[in-house]
Amino acid sequence: MTQAEIKLCSLLLHEHFGEIVERIGTQLVRTGGQALRGIAGDTGLLLDQVKKALCVLIQHNLVTFRPQRRGGVEYEAQCGRILRILRYPRYIYTAKTLYGDTGELIVEELLLNGQLTMSAVVRRVADRLTETMEDGKTMDYADVSSTFVRLADTHFVQRCPLVPEGPQSPEVPPPLAPTLVSSDKDMYAVPRLNLVGKGKRRRSCEEEEEEGEPRAKKQKQEGESSEAPPDDGIYWQVNIDRFHQHFRDQAIVSAVANRMDQTSSEIVRTMLRMSEVTTSSGAPYTQPLSSNEIFRSLPAGYNIVKQVLDQYLTLLADDPLEFVDLHKALASLATATLESIVEERFGSRCARIFRLLLRKKHLEQKQVEDFAMIPAKEAKEMLYKMLSESFVSLQEIPKTPDHAPSRTFYLYTVNVPAAARMLLHRCYKSVANLMERRQFETKENKRLLEKSQRVEAILASMQATGAEPAQLQEIEEMITAPERQQLETLKRNVNKIDASENQVDETIFVLESFIESTVKRP
Repeated sequence: MTQAEIKLCSLLLHEHFGEIVERIGTQLVRTGGQALRGIAGDTGLLLDQVKKALCVLIQHNLVTFRPQRRGGVEYEAQCGRILRILRYPRYIYTAKTLYGDTGELIVEELLLNGQLTMSAVVRRVADRLTETMEDGKTMDYADVSSTFVRLADTHFVQRCPLVPEGPQSPEVPPPLAPTLVSSDKDMYAVPRLNLVGKGKRRRSCEEEEEEGEPRAKKQKQEGESSEAPPDDGIYWQVNIDRFHQHFRDQAIVSAVANRMDQTSSEIVRTMLRMSEVTTSSGAPYTQPLSSNEIFRSLPAGYNIVKQVLDQYLTLLADDPLEFVDLHKALASLATATLESIVEERFGSRCARIFRLLLRKKHLEQKQVEDFAMIPAKEAKEMLYKMLSESFVSLQEIPKTPDHAPSRTFYLYTVNVPAAARMLLHRCYKSVANLMERRQFETKENKRLLEKSQRVEAILASMQATGAEPAQLQEIEEMITAPERQQLETLKRNVNKIDASENQVDETIFVLESFIESTVKRP
């Protein structure tokens, strides 16, 4: 891993799990894999702290474990999975777009807890939705359960690997680290649960004290009397690859709409939707589909005849960008991203030279000047500028073995995978810088934020008890006008940073998907 990736992993772990988990996670990211005592020795933490931190990381699928040959257990960080924490808001928003508030909260609960049983997810989501409803209305467990089933049917959530069941012999000691296995057949099989009930509202401490029973004691008694849930041992997690497949499909549909028209993009959307569950996320093509199947699956609003559909399919198949090949479609998206960045960074003339090199593959400097119709001095400066930034590369082809400059061709070219990796590295650095800036802004205004939170808490408490408007106004005036202006500025800056993080992550996704497709491509 590069230093930028390690730094970003460290920042993400610290922001979401705290200092101790961050130290251990970063240690594993740097070393690749270590045993328990090695981690404790290198980090200087107590063995008990290391164990608890590893439990948190394993629970959130950020660390895996395996037995060592010499005995003991080795723990290894999943660096790619840690970097995906950056994309959690996008997963949650996508679930909201596809499955409403219920789907949003299901995915959010799974991401917050790493792994949960279906019954626990349904109860928590029903309670949270009930909290937002009007008095007297509650969320039924059955409604939440049906949304969970839909998420499983479309593979957005999946079962976690389990310890295989088998006869345990008392003579053979159990392994130090169990080998977790997952069954492809049961990966998305939802257990049959008869979840009957409705969401509950949280009651205040005063209400519970009026009943004469402290909250902690009541929770303890409820925990002791409760039986094991019917799906005990069957844990679920978010299927990140499936979300990435959805993002890729949406990007391809948008690209088709920009290049052709809305009808062709809807045809592509229909084809991708028909095979979204049957096609793996890394496959270069979807499952074979006949034109009759596509015609029957088109939305009702698109009143096109079969002959027109066949013409559209022919245009898509003959398009030079080859949108029918998913790997080549990703290459087109990555290339378009590189082109736009070159234009933003160096101007339209550099972008013209960059596109020319993409189209012609290899060109000498004189050829670049002629084809791009740019004066020799300017073309030379632009080529050297892009060469120094690693957007273009120079290939030497000697005529003789001595590599004499006078007898050597110097050809400029664009190595798209190398340029994508370079740009991806810069994106990681950009996100890390944005996160550090956000933390700095928050730290600088920590006391003001704490004061604002205290005032809001007092206002909420007084409104609940029916305070008069004059009293509420007096509390609001505890924050002065300059302080309110400072809070507004802070809020605006933090929102800009958050939006920038999301925009950079969209670029990261396109580049990562393209690089992964070049590795998987035969």
